[in-house]
This record gives sequence, structure tokens and C-alpha cells, in this order.
Amino acid sequence: MPPRPPPSRKNPPKARVLPRLGRASAKALKENPFSAMLAAVQSEVDLRLRGFLETRLDVARRHGPEVVAMVSAVRDLVLRGGKRLRPALLVAGYRAASERADLEPALDAGVALELLQAYLLIHDDWMDGDLVRRGGPAVHARLAKHFRSEHKGHASGILAGDYASAVALEALSQVEMKRSAALPAMACFAEMQLDAIAGQQLDLIGGNYDVELAYQLKTGSYTVRGPLRLGAILASGGSATLRALDRFALPIGVAFQLRDDLLSAFGDPRRTGKPLGSDLRAGKRTALLAAGVRLATGKDLRALKRVVGNLTSSDAEMLEALAVLERCGARAEVEARVLELSSAGLGELGRGVSKQGALLLAGATEALTARRS
Repeated sequence: MPPRPPPSRKNPPKARVLPRLGRASAKALKENPFSAMLAAVQSEVDLRLRGFLETRLDVARRHGPEVVAMVSAVRDLVLRGGKRLRPALLVAGYRAASERADLEPALDAGVALELLQAYLLIHDDWMDGDLVRRGGPAVHARLAKHFRSEHKGHASGILAGDYASAVALEALSQVEMKRSAALPAMACFAEMQLDAIAGQQLDLIGGNYDVELAYQLKTGSYTVRGPLRLGAILASGGSATLRALDRFALPIGVAFQLRDDLLSAFGDPRRTGKPLGSDLRAGKRTALLAAGVRLATGKDLRALKRVVGNLTSSDAEMLEALAVLERCGARAEVEARVLELSSAGLGELGRGVSKQGALLLAGATEALTARRS
């Protein structure tokens, strides 16, 4: 593998290795082993991300302030928030394949996953016209303000997403891994990206398509299945482990997106970082909206359709539409589907993964499908 550049100008010491699960507190383990591990992964990956992006910003300074503005927008989005669920799932997949392998490669690969997510978020926000992400301006909105031009700002936002994609691959190429894992890891990373793009195309064009299939492609691919597979590959996991992780990830990835639909509609904007009912205003074809259109009638249906794709709808109109989704049973239907999919995923943890991996994945199921932000 190519030598790794220093993580930042100040060249801080390399982060400590994440403690093994067995060293977490008994109380944390009893509550949720994945959550106990998530906090440590977040700290480790944040440190690596900051160093990596500072190094990239140094490079950008050679090209002038216009490039610095774009790279700074990417850096600030990545560092502004994020629970680092995907790197934590990568670690869970790593531990599902090996309970003893050193975690440094998994944590370093978590940087690549967060940069891949940044690329997808940046382009997604531009396509959907969303102006807010993680409690701050979306990248294209920030750049439009910076360059005092909507066209230049939005075009620069597309380039910012392309940049995040490129440096995600660069970060993965710097992970120290066995030679036998290198090509499968790169292929896995590319597959995540290709599936997410296919799912986004379905979402963008609309029409009569299977919403849950789009969720498998757009979200499940790079949120659950891809990180788990990448972790197992880096830990030299065999085909039985990869198949078990796939069987687990398929329903859990869809359940994760269904929970995201519910949070977008009913979640507290102070916790989600997105405006109330943002998916409805954007006209996104979510499973929640599909259920609402199918179940609501009369005045309720008209009230719901009034806000769909209407960026100028008032808060009062949005609150009424959300009440319709409650009254007609759409919210309850989606909640029930989340539980059904979660149970299906948990049922796949009896074989093919280590005991520690099964514990982490059971905890991950709760963290992904019962979260509030």
C-alpha cells in the first residue's frame, strides 16, 4: 500500500486503538454494546477525519482561495456533526469476522466511509433543494452565498461532492490492509457508490417503482450492508460471514430508511438538523407518504396533497398534514414495518458471525431503527 501522509500540519500522534468490547463498562454493555462502542468510534474517526481534511486543505491552498472555499465547505460539513454510524458498523462487521484483529485498519477505513457519505449528502441536498444539513447550510447553499451567485455556488457544490468522492477513495487507498483484501475492499467501496447512485436515480425520476427496493439501493447499500461487508473484508472474513452479514443487512437497511422517513416527518428539527416535514415539502416519494396517500380520504387526503412538493406551504398546513398521517394510520403502518424488518434482521444473527459480532449487531439494530435523530 502507498505510504500514508502526515495527518495534519501539526502532525499529531496517531490515535489510540479502540478498546475491545470487553473493556467497556458493565452498565453500558447491558444497555447496548453497539452504543458503548459507538462513542469511542466517533472520537477515533473524528480525530482521523480532522487530520486528513486539514492535510487536504493545505493542498488546496496551493490552488487559490476559490478551491479553498470548496474544500472548506466539504471539511466543515464533515466535521459539523454526524454520529459516525457507518464507521461503527464497519467496526461491527470487522468484529463479526474477527474478535482479535487490530482495529486500526477498520478505524482508518471509517474516514473513507464518512467522506463517501459527504459526497452523497452534498449531491442529494442540491438535487432536493435542501438548504440545511446537520444544523448548518447545505454545501451548495453555503457556496452560493460565498460566491454571490446561485449558479456558481450550485455548480461548485457539485464539484464539492465530486471532490469528497475522490478523497474518500484516496483515504481508503491509504488503509493498511492485507494484499488479498485490497481488491475486494475497493470493489465493495465501488459497489456501495454504484448502488446508492441507482437508488437516487429511482428516487429522482419517480414513477411506479418499489420504494423498499430504492431504499435497499440508496440507503441500505452504503449505510448498513456496505460498511459491514467492508469491515469483514478488512478482517479477512470468509464467505459464510459475508453471506450472514448480507442477510442481516438487507432488512435492517430498509428499516433504517423507514425510521429516517418518520424522523423527517415527526422528529424534532433541533435534533434532526432538518426543517419540519422537509421530505413532504420536497415531494419525496417515501413509504410514509405512499401509505398516507393510500389510506387518507376526503379532506384529509386534500390536506396531505396540499403540502407535497410545495416549498411555500405554511407550518400550519404542514402540521395538519402530519396529523393526517397520524389519523389515517400511515405512521402506525410504517412503525409496524420497521419492527417487522428489525425482527427479520435479528433472526439472521445465529450463524456465520462471531459472538461479539452478534452482540454488536443486535445493539446496532436498536440504534439504527429506534433512534430519535
